[in-house]
Amino acid sequence: MTMSRRGVLAAGAAAGAGLLAACGSNTGRGGGGSGTGLSQWYHQYGETGTEQAVQRYAAAYEKAHVTVQWRPGNYDQQTAAALLTDSGPDVFEVNGPTLDQIQGGQVVDLTDLIEGVKDDFNPAVLTPKTYDGRVWGIPQVIDMQMLYYRKSLLKDAGVEPPATLDALVDAARALTSGKVKGLFLGNDGGAGVLGGTPLYAAGLRLVTEDGKVGFDDPAAARTLGKLHRLYADKSLLLGAPADWSDPSAFLQGLTAMQWSGLWALPQVQKELGDDFGVLPFPKDGGAGRPSVPVGAYGSAVSARSRHKAAAKEFVRWLWVERTDFQEDFALSYGFHIPARISLAKKAAKLRSGAAADAVRFTTDHGYAQPLLWTPAAQTAYQDALSRIIRSGASPESELRAVVRKVTAELDRVKNAKKNS
Repeated sequence: MTMSRRGVLAAGAAAGAGLLAACGSNTGRGGGGSGTGLSQWYHQYGETGTEQAVQRYAAAYEKAHVTVQWRPGNYDQQTAAALLTDSGPDVFEVNGPTLDQIQGGQVVDLTDLIEGVKDDFNPAVLTPKTYDGRVWGIPQVIDMQMLYYRKSLLKDAGVEPPATLDALVDAARALTSGKVKGLFLGNDGGAGVLGGTPLYAAGLRLVTEDGKVGFDDPAAARTLGKLHRLYADKSLLLGAPADWSDPSAFLQGLTAMQWSGLWALPQVQKELGDDFGVLPFPKDGGAGRPSVPVGAYGSAVSARSRHKAAAKEFVRWLWVERTDFQEDFALSYGFHIPARISLAKKAAKLRSGAAADAVRFTTDHGYAQPLLWTPAAQTAYQDALSRIIRSGASPESELRAVVRKVTAELDRVKNAKKNS
């Protein structure tokens, strides 16, 4: 599967090897404005028509000559390397920027671009692009994950749509029979995709607002232990032909419930009609709340750009002023929620049914990985989560080790800020 927006949400995705070459396509108008040439990078989307769309947007800009590059391969690794050179992009799509990129002065402050419209950007995806009160990336669209369930299978088994994690465990067991498993959380049992979602469902968080570990709490071990129960009960589908981001296991009847993304909704709706529903990840415990992971690629400007002012102006034009292009980008090729609250509210495709539910889940229960949640913290946590789910490792001892590692990582980040 080619990398797409859904990669933003695949917690702990492994880094690929090497930098891959990419082809550029000249899509700007010559002779307009100052004639400044800008290079713009995107990762390779899987949705048909997206590349042509971004070329069309660039061609419509008259103040600069914009060259779009469509970058296959490990895009995050490519951009991280390019930001350290003078040959990288002026404007680029980014899963971040990361804290190291911000603290290292590799990206440009874009706070002024959203003056007057900041409150129209969904805070769940704007907050992780904000550091020290400054905005370093302009969110483009929102991706989110949710639980799909087959109404007819639940009805036949006498199972209600689960509203708590305990109910989810029980429902998955009751729905498992013959060749049908109760739940699909990915071929690894859920460690890769769930990430911090169960912690938020327990009323916790990855990092607190004051920059401390947010899951040093007995509730974390209790909740993660329940994920192992799903595995031990043999209620989980493992070894499916396609992983969690593809709804084929759900559509083929291999599982009664599947965790996947909003992007799967059109295909599910086309093949199942009204025989499905969607839910947030269910809450756990008295302090728990439903949880929905969200993410967004954003548009950023390289600090190495020779045309920073022109690059910022282009970002303002495309991702702040041209709301028609923003809605087109979100909903005409894949299926995503616009990052602007006003656009999400008025989009006809998001006003009814499961799509409207998804928007509501995102607004009411959405969380994004915080900026202080670094790759090192993510790796430590995800490795522990995998051992808990698949091997039945002690959640208490595993989390104690993770808390120590994440605390050290947060201290490193604080020291880097002092020295920057």
